[in-house]
Parts: sequence; structure tokens; C-alpha cells
Amino acid sequence: MSRILAGVHPVREALRARHALDKILVVKGSAGPRIQEIIDLARDGGVPVRFETRDSLDRAAKGATHQGVLGFAAARAYVDIDKVIAGSRLLVVLDGVEDPHNLGAIVRTSHAAGADAVVVPERRAAPLTETVDRAAAGALEYLPVARVVNIAQTLEKLKEHGFWIYGLDERGREQYDEVPYHLPTVIVLGGEGKGLHQNVQKHCDVLVRIPMAGAVSSLNVSVAAGIVLFEWRKRAGKSVSDKLGR
Repeated sequence: MSRILAGVHPVREALRARHALDKILVVKGSAGPRIQEIIDLARDGGVPVRFETRDSLDRAAKGATHQGVLGFAAARAYVDIDKVIAGSRLLVVLDGVEDPHNLGAIVRTSHAAGADAVVVPERRAAPLTETVDRAAAGALEYLPVARVVNIAQTLEKLKEHGFWIYGLDERGREQYDEVPYHLPTVIVLGGEGKGLHQNVQKHCDVLVRIPMAGAVSSLNVSVAAGIVLFEWRKRAGKSVSDKLGR
């Protein structure tokens, strides 16, 4: 269940610290600089804000003094990137996936394909909310999610630990099912409709693409993740899967 943050100060500080919030409720008609600051911080962090009646917030607050503002904290905690590097064979790095349903679906698929962790940035990424938890269908119980400050710098750090970096991009020169996958592997996926940021592309060893037969040039990121990750599992990850008995 989500943890409820009641009141202007707790919600504002959670937003400033970029803690994962599922949503924020504000009493309709509320105004003033403190309320506006919360709304602006929420927009900047990609946290949905809903305006509801005071009675609705009173019921949701369950007796807590809410000052017209309630925040619903994330259902899961992040892990440190250093805790998932050692011994990992596959890491899935997300460059700006902001839709919680997509994030949950990718976590679920990554776990099924044998990934050791998912890595997300602090900014422009969906937080680990109940929505993500539901979309992951239990996978968050088993697959850690690490949060980092900078994706490009993290990729360079992973290279120093021997990882090969494969970025999925519609402009990639190599087809996802033809390129050799070297272990340990990092697969980088871009955000919805935007793909990989140029600075992230520069830090990939190989850019791969999924050939498309139709008029649409790209797939939903969670669908694309499933295609590439299970290709990795079929080939590079086969020995890992056999060892795990999957």
C-alpha cells in the first residue's frame, strides 16, 4: 500500500528530495505560493496532481491534518547501483521512461528474460508507485531497480566493469537479432516517443534496431523491450537461463 504524506511541508519536502510519489491530491480552490510551489515541483517531477473536494481529502487522510494537500508515496524502494553491478549478466537501463505502466511492464519482462536489475535516472522517470507495482505483476519482489543521477556517466562506469552497452534506437545500424551479444550486457531503452538521448547514444558500444514492416516507425517501449530482451535470452543469456533453471 502507498504511504500517505499529509500536509504542505511533508509533501513539499518529498518533492524537493525527489522521493517517488504516486500522486498528489489538492483541495479544489486552494491557492497561495506554497500550493503553487507544490504544483510546480510535481509537474517538474512528473507527479500527477488531482484537485478534489475537501471531503474527499478528509476521507483519504484518515484523520490526519492535511492542510489541503496529500501525497501518496511510492510502494517500493530503490537500490544503489553498486549493489547490482557485481555478478550481473544483464542490466536494463531506461533513458527517460515516464509512463508507470510501461515501467511496470518492462520490469516484468526484464525479470522474465533473466535480467539482474533495471536502472532508471532520477529525473524524467516514472517513480516506483503502486501503479508500477501492479503493472509489474509481482516482479518488483524479485528484480531490484537502481536509480542514478546521470545515465551517460553510469554507462561509462558500467563499461569500466566490463559491460557491453547496446542501445535500442530506430536509427541503429545493426539489427537486434543479428548483432552478437557479449556478456555482461547492458541494454538501453529510450523514453516514449523520444528514443535515446543523443548524449546517451554516444556512450553505447552498439546501436541496434528492430526492423519494421509497417508504416509506423517505432514500437511501444515495453513491447520493444520484450522483443530485444528475449532475443538476448535466447542467445547470450541461454547459459544463464539454463543455470537458473528457467
